[in-house]
Amino acid sequence: MPKFEKAVDNGETTKDFDGVIAEKMRFAVYLFPETMETINSLYKGDSCSTKSEFIEKAIRFYSGYLLQNKPELVEYLAPQICTITDGIIKGSEQRLSRALFKLAVEVGVQTHVLAAINDIDNTTLYKLRDTVTDEVRRINGIISFENALRYQRSAE
Repeated sequence: MPKFEKAVDNGETTKDFDGVIAEKMRFAVYLFPETMETINSLYKGDSCSTKSEFIEKAIRFYSGYLLQNKPELVEYLAPQICTITDGIIKGSEQRLSRALFKLAVEVGVQTHVLAAINDIDNTTLYKLRDTVTDEVRRINGIISFENALRYQRSAE
C-alpha cells in the first residue's frame, strides 16, 4: 500500500491556500490523546470546518517557522503580516470612530450652549469662521485654549 493514497471522491477536493483547486491526500496520523483533545477544543475557534483543516494550517504555520531564514519565508510571513495589520487597522479605526463621535457630540453641546448665551450677528459669525479656518490651517489643527483666549482679549 502506498504511503499516500488519493482521497476518494467524497468532497476531499478543496481550494489550496494559494487558491488552486487540488485533491487532498489521505494518510494515517498517530497522535497522543492530549494532542487530539487540544485539536478538538481549538479547531472551531480557529474558523476551521474540520480537524484536518486545522492540522493542515498548523503544519503550514510550523513549516513556515522552520523556514524563516529561507526564501520560502514569504509564504509564511505574508499572510501573518496581513492578518495582524488588518486587525490593528480595524481596531484603530473603531477607536478613532468612537472618539470622533464623542468629540462631535461635545462640540455640538458647546455650540448650542454658546449660541444660547451669546447674541452674535451673522457678519461677526462669518468673520470668526474665516479667521478660525485660516488659523487651524496655519497651526495644522493644534488648537490651544490659551492662544484663543489671548487672541480674544487682544481684540477687545
